[in-house]
Amino acid sequence: MKILFIIDELEFKYFEFNKLVTNFWLNVEFLNRAHKVYVATKNMLNVKNSTPWCFCAATYFKNNELYKQINAQNIPLETFDAIFFRPDPPFDINYLNATYILSMVNQEKTVILNSPDAIRNKNEKLYINDFPSISPKNTVTSNPKQIREFLKENKEIVIKPLNRCFSSGVFYLYEGDKNTNTIINTATENGKTTVMVQEFLPEIKEGDKRLIFICGEILDYSVQKVATNDDFKFNEHCDKNLKSTNLTHYEKNIENIVCEKLLQDGVVMAGLDTICGKVIEINITSPCFFIKEINSLYNIKLEKIIVEKLENYICKKLNIRPASVCVNY
Repeated sequence: MKILFIIDELEFKYFEFNKLVTNFWLNVEFLNRAHKVYVATKNMLNVKNSTPWCFCAATYFKNNELYKQINAQNIPLETFDAIFFRPDPPFDINYLNATYILSMVNQEKTVILNSPDAIRNKNEKLYINDFPSISPKNTVTSNPKQIREFLKENKEIVIKPLNRCFSSGVFYLYEGDKNTNTIINTATENGKTTVMVQEFLPEIKEGDKRLIFICGEILDYSVQKVATNDDFKFNEHCDKNLKSTNLTHYEKNIENIVCEKLLQDGVVMAGLDTICGKVIEINITSPCFFIKEINSLYNIKLEKIIVEKLENYICKKLNIRPASVCVNY
């Protein structure tokens, strides 16, 4: 197959040094299976003669290391069998415009993961409200008075921006905090910007779990993301803040609640963040699967497990046979 990964600009710039990044390992494994793999960034998307194109750099192995070609070539998107759309937020106007171009692609010829329509329509923070039975109490508003009422009701809350990632712009607030008005006004830009406000779950002191959703199922392998230093949240990607963990009965049951709906919405890859069986966020833009860390913690090759499922999913969609030839890396 011919595959395109649309990745983050910083990731593209330092492509050869990205062994912490999920896209790196997926790229390696697709190459191992003898597929042709290209990379690009969302600003490389373009439309020519009413047809969506993209400036793409081919990837390849050299001395057992992964590289990309220096010179990108403009290629029609419908010549690819699959496109992985995985730039990091913020979800801004440039992100939105990229989804418009991808929506022009004939998805009977080219499988796009995740669907640009899903990424555009299903905000990562708001998405939990499609599954109220497993989401924490929350309100979504730009109204400072409404947030203060929610704080009074719940005593402790977390305020999140709707369009950012990796805990950026997230605030913890407790009733009686002398910085209450300042924090609320900062988060909402003085009542102009809508935010997600959730009840604070004290179990976060043990960390939140990243569940890996692939092609309609939640894998048994996950990581516990523990708080960094004196913070209440995980915001530093390093081994000391990631631990192996077993899924509880409640977490395994999440699969029965969310999987069918995610697939219906066009979400094939997601990272579900959970605390004590509650889903606090559904990452669908560029979910990190902590492949390097999970491989070390569980002594497995997670990239092989994920890519085999993705390959079978794509081949089924396109009615073609999976590849059987692999090369060594």
